[in-house]
Amino acid sequence: MGQDLRDWNIEDEAYWSSTGKAIATRNLWISIPSLLVGFAVWLYWGIITVQMINLGFGFEKSQLFTLGAIAGLTGATLRIPSTFFIRIAGGRNTIFFTTALLMIPAVGAGMALSNPDTPLWQFQILAFLSGIGGGNFSSSMSNISFFYPKKVQGYALGMNAGLGNFGVTTMQIVIPLVMTFGLFGGASRTLVNTSGTLIGKIPAGTETYIHNAGFVWLLLLVPLAVFGWLGMNNIRDEHVSPDIPNPVGAFASITGMLLVGFITAGFGLWLLLPTVDGGLPTSGIGLSKWIVLPIVIALTVILLKMIPGSVGQNLSRQYKIFGNKHTWAMTVIYTMTFGSFIGYAAAFGLTIKVVFGFQHLMVDGVMTHGTANPDGPSALMYAWMGPFIGALIRPIGGMISDKMGGAKVTMIVSVIMVLSALGVAYYIQQAYVSATPQDFFFPFMILFLILFAATGIGNGSTFRTIAVVFDKEQAGPALGWTAAVAAYGAFIIPKVFGEQLKAGHPEYALYGFAIFYAVCIVINWWFYLRPGAYVKNP
Repeated sequence: MGQDLRDWNIEDEAYWSSTGKAIATRNLWISIPSLLVGFAVWLYWGIITVQMINLGFGFEKSQLFTLGAIAGLTGATLRIPSTFFIRIAGGRNTIFFTTALLMIPAVGAGMALSNPDTPLWQFQILAFLSGIGGGNFSSSMSNISFFYPKKVQGYALGMNAGLGNFGVTTMQIVIPLVMTFGLFGGASRTLVNTSGTLIGKIPAGTETYIHNAGFVWLLLLVPLAVFGWLGMNNIRDEHVSPDIPNPVGAFASITGMLLVGFITAGFGLWLLLPTVDGGLPTSGIGLSKWIVLPIVIALTVILLKMIPGSVGQNLSRQYKIFGNKHTWAMTVIYTMTFGSFIGYAAAFGLTIKVVFGFQHLMVDGVMTHGTANPDGPSALMYAWMGPFIGALIRPIGGMISDKMGGAKVTMIVSVIMVLSALGVAYYIQQAYVSATPQDFFFPFMILFLILFAATGIGNGSTFRTIAVVFDKEQAGPALGWTAAVAAYGAFIIPKVFGEQLKAGHPEYALYGFAIFYAVCIVINWWFYLRPGAYVKNP
Protein backbone atom coordinates (compact mmCIF):
# COMPACT_ATOMS: atom_id res chain seq x y z
CA MET A 1 0.00 0.00 0.00
CA GLY A 2 1.11 3.57 -0.65
CA GLN A 3 3.59 2.64 -3.40
CA ASP A 4 3.47 4.20 -6.86
CA LEU A 5 1.79 2.10 -9.58
CA ARG A 6 3.33 1.41 -12.99
CA ASP A 7 1.98 -0.42 -16.05
CA TRP A 8 -1.57 0.24 -14.86
CA ASN A 9 -3.57 -1.59 -17.54
CA ILE A 10 -7.10 -1.90 -16.15
CA GLU A 11 -8.76 -2.30 -19.55
CA ASP A 12 -7.11 -5.74 -19.65
CA GLU A 13 -9.70 -8.02 -18.06
CA ALA A 14 -7.16 -10.42 -16.56
CA TYR A 15 -5.10 -7.63 -14.99
CA TRP A 16 -8.24 -5.93 -13.66
CA SER A 17 -9.51 -9.11 -12.03
CA SER A 18 -6.19 -10.22 -10.55
CA THR A 19 -4.63 -6.92 -9.50
CA GLY A 20 -6.42 -3.72 -10.46
CA LYS A 21 -9.81 -4.19 -8.83
CA ALA A 22 -8.50 -4.59 -5.26
CA ILE A 23 -6.23 -1.54 -5.56
CA ALA A 24 -8.98 0.56 -7.13
CA THR A 25 -11.46 -0.43 -4.42
CA ARG A 26 -9.06 0.55 -1.65
CA ASN A 27 -8.40 3.96 -3.21
CA LEU A 28 -12.13 4.53 -3.75
CA TRP A 29 -13.05 3.80 -0.14
CA ILE A 30 -10.44 6.21 1.18
CA SER A 31 -11.43 8.83 -1.39
CA ILE A 32 -15.15 8.77 -0.52
CA PRO A 33 -14.97 9.87 3.17
CA SER A 34 -12.21 12.37 2.34
CA LEU A 35 -14.50 13.96 -0.23
CA LEU A 36 -17.45 13.77 2.17
CA VAL A 37 -15.64 15.88 4.77
CA GLY A 38 -14.56 18.30 2.05
CA PHE A 39 -18.19 18.96 1.17
CA ALA A 40 -19.10 19.31 4.85
CA VAL A 41 -16.42 21.94 5.55
CA TRP A 42 -17.19 23.80 2.32
CA LEU A 43 -20.93 24.17 2.91
CA TYR A 44 -21.28 24.20 6.70
CA TRP A 45 -21.77 27.97 6.75
CA GLY A 46 -25.38 27.45 5.64
CA ILE A 47 -26.09 25.72 8.97
CA ILE A 48 -23.64 27.67 11.16
CA THR A 49 -25.11 31.04 10.16
CA VAL A 50 -28.65 29.89 11.00
CA GLN A 51 -27.44 29.01 14.48
CA MET A 52 -25.49 32.26 14.77
CA ILE A 53 -28.81 34.05 14.24
CA ASN A 54 -30.49 31.84 16.85
CA LEU A 55 -27.71 32.62 19.34
CA GLY A 56 -27.89 36.37 18.76
CA PHE A 57 -24.47 36.98 17.20
CA GLY A 58 -24.14 40.69 16.56
CA PHE A 59 -24.35 40.58 12.77
CA GLU A 60 -27.07 41.53 10.33
CA LYS A 61 -28.60 38.75 8.23
CA SER A 62 -27.19 40.41 5.11
CA GLN A 63 -23.70 40.20 6.62
CA LEU A 64 -24.05 36.51 7.44
CA PHE A 65 -25.22 35.76 3.90
CA THR A 66 -21.81 36.88 2.64
CA LEU A 67 -20.21 33.82 4.29
CA GLY A 68 -22.08 31.34 2.13
CA ALA A 69 -21.46 33.45 -0.96
CA ILE A 70 -17.73 33.65 -0.29
CA ALA A 71 -17.41 29.91 0.35
CA GLY A 72 -19.49 29.09 -2.73
CA LEU A 73 -17.50 31.24 -5.13
CA THR A 74 -14.12 30.23 -3.72
CA GLY A 75 -14.92 26.51 -3.68
CA ALA A 76 -16.06 26.60 -7.29
CA THR A 77 -13.01 28.58 -8.43
CA LEU A 78 -10.58 26.26 -6.65
CA ARG A 79 -12.00 23.37 -8.65
CA ILE A 80 -10.35 24.80 -11.75
CA PRO A 81 -6.74 24.29 -10.54
CA SER A 82 -7.82 21.10 -8.74
CA THR A 83 -8.87 19.68 -12.10
CA PHE A 84 -5.21 19.37 -13.09
CA PHE A 85 -3.60 18.25 -9.81
CA ILE A 86 -3.51 14.51 -10.49
CA ARG A 87 -1.27 14.55 -13.56
CA ILE A 88 1.04 17.09 -11.94
CA ALA A 89 1.22 15.82 -8.33
CA GLY A 90 -0.25 12.29 -8.27
CA GLY A 91 -3.44 11.02 -6.65
CA ARG A 92 -2.02 9.94 -3.31
CA ASN A 93 -0.11 13.18 -2.80
CA THR A 94 -3.11 15.27 -3.82
CA ILE A 95 -5.77 13.58 -1.69
CA PHE A 96 -3.53 13.48 1.39
CA PHE A 97 -2.48 17.12 1.15
CA THR A 98 -5.83 18.66 0.27
CA THR A 99 -7.55 16.65 3.02
CA ALA A 100 -4.96 17.82 5.56
CA LEU A 101 -5.45 21.45 4.47
CA LEU A 102 -9.10 21.26 5.57
CA MET A 103 -7.92 21.20 9.18
CA ILE A 104 -7.06 24.92 8.88
CA PRO A 105 -10.63 26.25 8.30
CA ALA A 106 -12.10 23.61 10.64
CA VAL A 107 -9.90 24.63 13.58
CA GLY A 108 -10.27 28.29 12.68
CA ALA A 109 -14.07 28.08 12.66
CA GLY A 110 -14.10 26.36 16.04
CA MET A 111 -11.89 29.05 17.56
CA ALA A 112 -13.81 31.93 15.96
CA LEU A 113 -17.19 30.57 17.09
CA SER A 114 -15.84 30.17 20.63
CA ASN A 115 -15.51 33.94 20.94
CA PRO A 116 -18.73 36.01 20.70
CA ASP A 117 -16.63 39.07 19.89
CA THR A 118 -14.99 37.60 16.76
CA PRO A 119 -15.30 40.25 14.01
CA LEU A 120 -17.05 39.54 10.73
CA TRP A 121 -13.88 39.78 8.64
CA GLN A 122 -12.39 36.77 10.44
CA PHE A 123 -15.44 34.67 9.62
CA GLN A 124 -15.18 35.83 6.02
CA ILE A 125 -11.54 34.72 5.80
CA LEU A 126 -12.49 31.31 7.22
CA ALA A 127 -15.31 31.00 4.68
CA PHE A 128 -12.76 31.88 2.00
CA LEU A 129 -10.44 29.09 3.20
CA SER A 130 -13.25 26.55 3.51
CA GLY A 131 -13.50 26.73 -0.28
CA ILE A 132 -10.64 24.20 -0.29
CA GLY A 133 -13.30 21.57 0.48
CA GLY A 134 -15.25 22.54 -2.62
CA GLY A 135 -12.17 22.39 -4.82
CA ASN A 136 -11.37 18.86 -3.67
CA PHE A 137 -14.21 17.40 -5.73
CA SER A 138 -12.48 17.96 -9.07
CA SER A 139 -9.19 16.37 -8.03
CA SER A 140 -10.99 13.48 -6.35
CA MET A 141 -13.15 12.67 -9.37
CA SER A 142 -10.22 13.00 -11.77
CA ASN A 143 -8.18 10.65 -9.60
CA ILE A 144 -10.83 7.92 -9.31
CA SER A 145 -11.49 8.00 -13.07
CA PHE A 146 -7.97 6.65 -13.65
CA PHE A 147 -8.49 3.66 -11.34
CA TYR A 148 -11.49 2.07 -13.09
CA PRO A 149 -12.10 0.65 -16.60
CA LYS A 150 -14.73 2.26 -18.82
CA LYS A 151 -17.23 -0.56 -18.24
CA VAL A 152 -17.75 0.44 -14.59
CA GLN A 153 -16.94 4.15 -14.71
CA GLY A 154 -20.56 5.12 -14.09
CA TYR A 155 -20.67 3.05 -10.91
CA ALA A 156 -17.24 4.10 -9.59
CA LEU A 157 -17.67 7.83 -10.23
CA GLY A 158 -21.25 7.70 -9.01
CA MET A 159 -20.12 6.10 -5.75
CA ASN A 160 -17.33 8.62 -5.23
CA ALA A 161 -19.45 11.64 -6.06
CA GLY A 162 -22.71 10.39 -4.56
CA LEU A 163 -21.37 9.28 -1.21
CA GLY A 164 -18.93 12.19 -1.22
CA ASN A 165 -21.81 14.63 -1.75
CA PHE A 166 -23.42 12.91 1.22
CA GLY A 167 -21.18 15.26 3.19
CA VAL A 168 -23.85 17.94 2.69
CA THR A 169 -26.47 15.82 4.48
CA THR A 170 -23.96 14.59 7.06
CA MET A 171 -23.10 18.16 7.92
CA GLN A 172 -26.75 19.21 8.12
CA ILE A 173 -27.44 16.40 10.60
CA VAL A 174 -24.20 16.35 12.60
CA ILE A 175 -23.71 20.05 13.29
CA PRO A 176 -27.08 20.73 14.99
CA LEU A 177 -26.63 17.57 17.09
CA VAL A 178 -23.03 18.15 18.27
CA MET A 179 -23.93 21.69 19.33
CA THR A 180 -26.19 20.26 22.04
CA PHE A 181 -23.39 19.01 24.34
CA GLY A 182 -19.85 19.98 25.33
CA LEU A 183 -17.94 17.52 23.15
CA PHE A 184 -14.80 19.67 23.06
CA GLY A 185 -15.38 21.59 26.30
CA GLY A 186 -15.38 25.35 26.27
CA ALA A 187 -18.08 27.82 27.27
CA SER A 188 -21.62 27.39 26.01
CA ARG A 189 -23.96 30.10 24.73
CA THR A 190 -27.68 30.46 25.31
CA LEU A 191 -30.19 30.22 22.48
CA VAL A 192 -32.11 33.45 21.94
CA ASN A 193 -34.45 31.91 19.36
CA THR A 194 -35.88 28.42 18.99
CA SER A 195 -33.56 26.15 17.05
CA GLY A 196 -33.94 22.60 15.77
CA THR A 197 -32.29 19.29 14.92
CA LEU A 198 -33.26 16.23 12.96
CA ILE A 199 -35.27 14.92 15.93
CA GLY A 200 -37.16 18.07 16.90
CA LYS A 201 -37.16 21.69 18.04
CA ILE A 202 -34.88 23.06 20.75
CA PRO A 203 -36.42 25.89 22.82
CA ALA A 204 -34.87 29.29 23.46
CA GLY A 205 -32.81 29.35 26.65
CA THR A 206 -31.02 26.07 25.87
CA GLU A 207 -27.24 26.00 26.27
CA THR A 208 -25.47 25.46 22.92
CA TYR A 209 -21.84 24.71 22.00
CA ILE A 210 -21.64 26.25 18.55
CA HIS A 211 -17.83 25.93 18.35
CA ASN A 212 -18.28 22.16 17.95
CA ALA A 213 -19.44 22.90 14.40
CA GLY A 214 -15.80 23.46 13.41
CA PHE A 215 -13.87 21.19 15.75
CA VAL A 216 -15.97 18.07 15.11
CA TRP A 217 -14.49 17.55 11.62
CA LEU A 218 -11.03 16.96 13.09
CA LEU A 219 -12.33 13.59 14.31
CA LEU A 220 -12.44 12.55 10.65
CA LEU A 221 -9.78 14.72 9.03
CA VAL A 222 -6.85 13.50 11.12
CA PRO A 223 -7.36 9.74 10.52
CA LEU A 224 -8.35 10.34 6.87
CA ALA A 225 -5.09 12.17 6.20
CA VAL A 226 -3.22 9.21 7.68
CA PHE A 227 -5.23 6.68 5.66
CA GLY A 228 -4.73 8.71 2.49
CA TRP A 229 -0.97 8.75 2.92
CA LEU A 230 -0.63 5.07 3.84
CA GLY A 231 -3.37 3.52 1.69
CA MET A 232 -3.67 5.46 -1.58
CA ASN A 233 -1.46 5.31 -4.68
CA ASN A 234 0.02 7.53 -7.37
CA ILE A 235 -0.24 6.12 -10.90
CA ARG A 236 3.02 6.73 -12.80
CA ASP A 237 1.81 5.97 -16.31
CA GLU A 238 2.16 8.18 -19.37
CA HIS A 239 -1.59 8.79 -19.64
CA VAL A 240 -1.95 9.64 -15.93
CA SER A 241 1.01 11.07 -13.97
CA PRO A 242 4.34 10.28 -15.63
CA ASP A 243 6.50 12.95 -13.94
CA ILE A 244 5.42 13.17 -10.30
CA PRO A 245 7.96 15.07 -8.15
CA ASN A 246 8.83 14.05 -4.61
CA PRO A 247 6.08 14.73 -2.04
CA VAL A 248 7.48 18.12 -1.02
CA GLY A 249 7.61 19.19 -4.66
CA ALA A 250 4.08 17.86 -5.24
CA PHE A 251 2.75 19.79 -2.23
CA ALA A 252 4.50 22.95 -3.45
CA SER A 253 2.90 22.61 -6.91
CA ILE A 254 -0.55 22.12 -5.39
CA THR A 255 -0.05 25.11 -3.08
CA GLY A 256 1.00 27.38 -5.94
CA MET A 257 -1.98 26.39 -8.07
CA LEU A 258 -4.37 26.84 -5.14
CA LEU A 259 -2.94 30.33 -4.58
CA VAL A 260 -3.84 31.22 -8.16
CA GLY A 261 -7.43 30.09 -7.47
CA PHE A 262 -7.55 32.07 -4.24
CA ILE A 263 -6.28 35.20 -5.98
CA THR A 264 -8.85 35.05 -8.78
CA ALA A 265 -11.68 34.14 -6.39
CA GLY A 266 -10.72 37.09 -4.20
CA PHE A 267 -10.68 39.36 -7.24
CA GLY A 268 -14.14 38.10 -8.21
CA LEU A 269 -15.49 38.77 -4.73
CA TRP A 270 -13.97 42.23 -4.82
CA LEU A 271 -15.88 42.92 -8.04
CA LEU A 272 -19.07 41.18 -6.99
CA LEU A 273 -19.91 41.80 -3.35
CA PRO A 274 -21.18 45.14 -2.08
CA THR A 275 -19.49 46.87 0.81
CA VAL A 276 -20.46 45.34 4.18
CA ASP A 277 -19.70 47.25 7.38
CA GLY A 278 -17.33 45.33 9.63
CA GLY A 279 -16.33 42.91 6.89
CA LEU A 280 -13.57 42.60 4.35
CA PRO A 281 -13.16 45.64 2.11
CA THR A 282 -14.99 45.14 -1.17
CA SER A 283 -15.33 47.28 -4.23
CA GLY A 284 -18.90 48.29 -3.73
CA ILE A 285 -19.23 48.02 -7.52
CA GLY A 286 -21.64 45.14 -7.23
CA LEU A 287 -21.01 43.95 -10.79
CA SER A 288 -23.44 41.41 -12.22
CA LYS A 289 -22.64 37.80 -11.41
CA TRP A 290 -23.13 36.95 -15.09
CA ILE A 291 -20.18 39.25 -15.91
CA VAL A 292 -17.94 38.43 -12.95
CA LEU A 293 -18.04 34.62 -13.12
CA PRO A 294 -16.77 34.34 -16.73
CA ILE A 295 -14.01 36.80 -15.83
CA VAL A 296 -12.98 34.69 -12.83
CA ILE A 297 -13.02 31.43 -14.81
CA ALA A 298 -11.03 32.82 -17.76
CA LEU A 299 -8.53 34.59 -15.52
CA THR A 300 -7.92 31.43 -13.49
CA VAL A 301 -7.29 29.34 -16.62
CA ILE A 302 -4.90 31.95 -18.05
CA LEU A 303 -2.91 32.52 -14.85
CA LEU A 304 -2.48 28.80 -14.25
CA LYS A 305 -0.97 28.44 -17.70
CA MET A 306 1.51 31.22 -16.88
CA ILE A 307 3.02 29.30 -13.95
CA PRO A 308 6.68 28.76 -14.94
CA GLY A 309 8.43 25.42 -15.24
CA SER A 310 6.98 21.94 -15.43
CA VAL A 311 3.54 22.94 -14.11
CA GLY A 312 2.82 25.28 -17.01
CA GLN A 313 4.21 22.78 -19.51
CA ASN A 314 2.05 20.01 -18.08
CA LEU A 315 -1.04 22.18 -18.26
CA SER A 316 -0.46 22.79 -21.98
CA ARG A 317 -1.10 19.10 -22.57
CA GLN A 318 -4.12 18.94 -20.28
CA TYR A 319 -5.64 22.09 -21.81
CA LYS A 320 -6.24 20.11 -25.00
CA ILE A 321 -9.67 19.29 -23.53
CA PHE A 322 -10.72 22.86 -24.43
CA GLY A 323 -10.39 21.99 -28.11
CA ASN A 324 -12.82 19.10 -27.75
CA LYS A 325 -16.45 20.00 -28.48
CA HIS A 326 -17.64 17.38 -25.98
CA THR A 327 -15.97 19.36 -23.19
CA TRP A 328 -18.34 22.25 -23.75
CA ALA A 329 -21.45 20.12 -24.29
CA MET A 330 -20.83 18.12 -21.12
CA THR A 331 -19.99 21.26 -19.13
CA VAL A 332 -23.49 22.58 -19.83
CA ILE A 333 -25.20 19.23 -19.20
CA TYR A 334 -23.24 18.55 -16.02
CA THR A 335 -24.09 22.03 -14.75
CA MET A 336 -27.75 21.06 -15.12
CA THR A 337 -27.28 18.03 -12.85
CA PHE A 338 -24.55 18.76 -10.32
CA GLY A 339 -24.93 22.54 -10.46
CA SER A 340 -28.61 22.14 -9.60
CA PHE A 341 -27.87 19.64 -6.84
CA ILE A 342 -25.26 21.74 -5.06
CA GLY A 343 -27.16 24.99 -5.59
CA TYR A 344 -30.44 23.61 -4.29
CA ALA A 345 -28.60 22.02 -1.36
CA ALA A 346 -27.20 25.42 -0.43
CA ALA A 347 -30.56 27.20 -0.82
CA PHE A 348 -33.08 24.59 0.36
CA GLY A 349 -33.01 25.27 4.10
CA LEU A 350 -33.12 29.03 3.73
CA THR A 351 -35.94 28.79 1.18
CA ILE A 352 -38.02 26.72 3.63
CA LYS A 353 -37.30 29.26 6.37
CA VAL A 354 -38.14 32.35 4.33
CA VAL A 355 -41.16 31.04 2.42
CA PHE A 356 -42.87 28.85 5.05
CA GLY A 357 -41.47 30.25 8.30
CA PHE A 358 -43.25 33.58 7.90
CA GLN A 359 -46.80 34.69 7.22
CA HIS A 360 -47.25 36.70 4.05
CA LEU A 361 -49.80 39.41 4.77
CA MET A 362 -51.25 42.29 2.80
CA VAL A 363 -50.90 45.47 4.88
CA ASP A 364 -52.20 48.74 3.42
CA GLY A 365 -52.01 47.29 -0.06
CA VAL A 366 -48.40 46.10 0.38
CA MET A 367 -47.40 42.43 0.77
CA THR A 368 -45.29 41.94 3.91
CA HIS A 369 -43.16 38.93 4.85
CA GLY A 370 -41.90 39.71 8.34
CA THR A 371 -44.47 38.07 10.66
CA ALA A 372 -43.22 34.77 12.11
CA ASN A 373 -45.43 31.80 11.29
CA PRO A 374 -46.05 29.74 14.47
CA ASP A 375 -47.21 26.80 12.34
CA GLY A 376 -44.28 26.89 9.93
CA PRO A 377 -41.95 23.88 9.50
CA SER A 378 -38.46 23.87 11.03
CA ALA A 379 -35.91 24.34 8.26
CA LEU A 380 -33.26 22.33 10.16
CA MET A 381 -35.65 19.37 10.40
CA TYR A 382 -36.25 19.17 6.64
CA ALA A 383 -33.25 20.75 4.89
CA TRP A 384 -31.19 17.54 4.96
CA MET A 385 -33.73 15.42 3.05
CA GLY A 386 -33.15 16.78 -0.46
CA PRO A 387 -29.33 16.51 -0.43
CA PHE A 388 -29.66 13.08 1.23
CA ILE A 389 -31.81 11.73 -1.62
CA GLY A 390 -29.78 13.41 -4.35
CA ALA A 391 -26.49 12.04 -3.04
CA LEU A 392 -27.71 8.56 -2.14
CA ILE A 393 -29.33 7.92 -5.50
CA ARG A 394 -26.35 9.02 -7.58
CA PRO A 395 -24.59 5.61 -7.70
CA ILE A 396 -27.90 4.12 -8.89
CA GLY A 397 -27.90 6.62 -11.75
CA GLY A 398 -24.40 5.47 -12.65
CA MET A 399 -25.31 1.78 -12.59
CA ILE A 400 -28.47 2.30 -14.68
CA SER A 401 -26.46 4.30 -17.20
CA ASP A 402 -23.82 1.57 -17.47
CA LYS A 403 -26.67 -0.64 -18.78
CA MET A 404 -28.93 1.82 -20.66
CA GLY A 405 -26.43 4.41 -21.82
CA GLY A 406 -25.74 7.76 -20.21
CA ALA A 407 -27.42 10.08 -22.71
CA LYS A 408 -30.74 8.21 -22.61
CA VAL A 409 -30.88 8.39 -18.82
CA THR A 410 -29.88 12.07 -18.92
CA MET A 411 -32.75 12.78 -21.32
CA ILE A 412 -35.31 11.14 -19.02
CA VAL A 413 -34.16 12.98 -15.90
CA SER A 414 -33.98 16.29 -17.80
CA VAL A 415 -37.67 16.07 -18.63
CA ILE A 416 -38.44 15.21 -15.00
CA MET A 417 -36.40 18.22 -13.86
CA VAL A 418 -38.33 20.58 -16.14
CA LEU A 419 -41.70 19.34 -14.86
CA SER A 420 -40.61 19.29 -11.20
CA ALA A 421 -39.17 22.80 -11.38
CA LEU A 422 -42.43 24.11 -12.83
CA GLY A 423 -44.39 22.34 -10.07
CA VAL A 424 -42.17 23.79 -7.35
CA ALA A 425 -42.59 27.22 -8.95
CA TYR A 426 -46.38 26.94 -8.69
CA TYR A 427 -46.46 25.94 -5.02
CA ILE A 428 -43.76 28.36 -3.91
CA GLN A 429 -45.69 31.17 -5.60
CA GLN A 430 -48.90 30.14 -3.81
CA ALA A 431 -47.15 29.94 -0.45
CA TYR A 432 -45.37 33.29 -0.79
CA VAL A 433 -48.65 35.21 -0.98
CA SER A 434 -50.46 33.24 1.73
CA ALA A 435 -51.04 33.95 5.41
CA THR A 436 -50.93 30.15 5.92
CA PRO A 437 -48.02 29.05 3.70
CA GLN A 438 -47.76 25.73 5.54
CA ASP A 439 -50.82 24.60 3.56
CA PHE A 440 -48.57 24.32 0.49
CA PHE A 441 -45.50 22.85 2.19
CA PHE A 442 -45.93 19.15 1.51
CA PRO A 443 -46.58 19.35 -2.25
CA PHE A 444 -43.65 21.79 -2.43
CA MET A 445 -41.50 19.35 -0.45
CA ILE A 446 -42.45 16.28 -2.51
CA LEU A 447 -41.75 18.00 -5.82
CA PHE A 448 -38.45 19.38 -4.56
CA LEU A 449 -37.38 15.92 -3.40
CA ILE A 450 -38.22 14.56 -6.87
CA LEU A 451 -36.10 17.36 -8.31
CA PHE A 452 -33.21 16.42 -6.02
CA ALA A 453 -33.54 12.74 -6.99
CA ALA A 454 -33.43 13.65 -10.68
CA THR A 455 -30.25 15.71 -10.20
CA GLY A 456 -28.64 12.74 -8.45
CA ILE A 457 -29.52 10.21 -11.16
CA GLY A 458 -28.44 12.73 -13.81
CA ASN A 459 -25.08 13.12 -12.09
CA GLY A 460 -24.48 9.40 -12.48
CA SER A 461 -25.55 9.41 -16.13
CA THR A 462 -23.28 12.33 -17.05
CA PHE A 463 -20.31 10.56 -15.45
CA ARG A 464 -20.99 7.62 -17.72
CA THR A 465 -21.16 9.85 -20.80
CA ILE A 466 -17.90 11.63 -19.98
CA ALA A 467 -16.12 8.32 -19.40
CA VAL A 468 -17.16 7.06 -22.85
CA VAL A 469 -16.75 10.12 -25.09
CA PHE A 470 -13.27 11.10 -23.80
CA ASP A 471 -10.12 9.03 -24.09
CA LYS A 472 -8.30 7.92 -20.94
CA GLU A 473 -5.97 10.90 -20.82
CA GLN A 474 -8.69 13.53 -21.24
CA ALA A 475 -11.44 11.89 -19.15
CA GLY A 476 -9.95 12.92 -15.80
CA PRO A 477 -9.34 16.59 -16.66
CA ALA A 478 -12.73 16.77 -18.40
CA LEU A 479 -14.46 15.46 -15.28
CA GLY A 480 -12.65 18.00 -13.16
CA TRP A 481 -13.36 20.90 -15.51
CA THR A 482 -17.08 20.19 -15.85
CA ALA A 483 -17.32 19.80 -12.08
CA ALA A 484 -15.52 23.12 -11.61
CA VAL A 485 -17.94 25.09 -13.75
CA ALA A 486 -20.99 23.28 -12.35
CA ALA A 487 -19.91 24.09 -8.80
CA TYR A 488 -20.74 27.74 -9.39
CA GLY A 489 -24.31 26.54 -8.91
CA ALA A 490 -23.52 26.74 -5.18
CA PHE A 491 -23.22 30.49 -5.72
CA ILE A 492 -25.67 31.17 -8.55
CA ILE A 493 -28.78 29.34 -7.31
CA PRO A 494 -28.88 30.82 -3.77
CA LYS A 495 -28.09 34.24 -5.28
CA VAL A 496 -30.94 33.98 -7.80
CA PHE A 497 -33.34 32.69 -5.14
CA GLY A 498 -32.39 35.58 -2.86
CA GLU A 499 -32.87 38.17 -5.59
CA GLN A 500 -36.26 36.83 -6.63
CA LEU A 501 -37.47 36.46 -3.03
CA LYS A 502 -36.54 40.08 -2.44
CA ALA A 503 -38.42 41.04 -5.60
CA GLY A 504 -41.47 39.11 -4.37
CA HIS A 505 -41.48 36.49 -7.14
CA PRO A 506 -39.47 33.40 -6.08
CA GLU A 507 -41.25 31.36 -8.75
CA TYR A 508 -39.31 33.29 -11.41
CA ALA A 509 -36.12 31.56 -10.25
CA LEU A 510 -37.66 28.15 -10.93
CA TYR A 511 -38.99 29.27 -14.32
CA GLY A 512 -35.48 30.31 -15.29
CA PHE A 513 -34.00 26.99 -14.16
CA ALA A 514 -36.70 25.08 -16.11
CA ILE A 515 -35.80 26.98 -19.29
CA PHE A 516 -32.13 26.09 -18.77
CA TYR A 517 -33.04 22.41 -18.35
CA ALA A 518 -34.98 22.55 -21.63
CA VAL A 519 -31.88 23.92 -23.38
CA CYS A 520 -29.87 21.00 -21.95
CA ILE A 521 -32.42 18.56 -23.40
CA VAL A 522 -31.72 19.98 -26.86
CA ILE A 523 -27.92 19.82 -26.38
CA ASN A 524 -28.03 16.24 -25.10
CA TRP A 525 -30.24 15.18 -28.01
CA TRP A 526 -28.10 16.91 -30.64
CA PHE A 527 -24.77 15.53 -29.43
CA TYR A 528 -25.72 12.03 -28.29
CA LEU A 529 -29.23 10.87 -29.27
CA ARG A 530 -30.26 12.25 -32.68
CA PRO A 531 -29.74 10.21 -35.86
CA GLY A 532 -26.12 10.82 -36.80
CA ALA A 533 -25.14 11.91 -33.27
CA TYR A 534 -21.43 12.47 -32.63
CA VAL A 535 -21.43 9.52 -30.19
CA LYS A 536 -24.61 7.47 -29.98
CA ASN A 537 -26.00 7.19 -26.42
CA PRO A 538 -22.63 6.99 -24.66
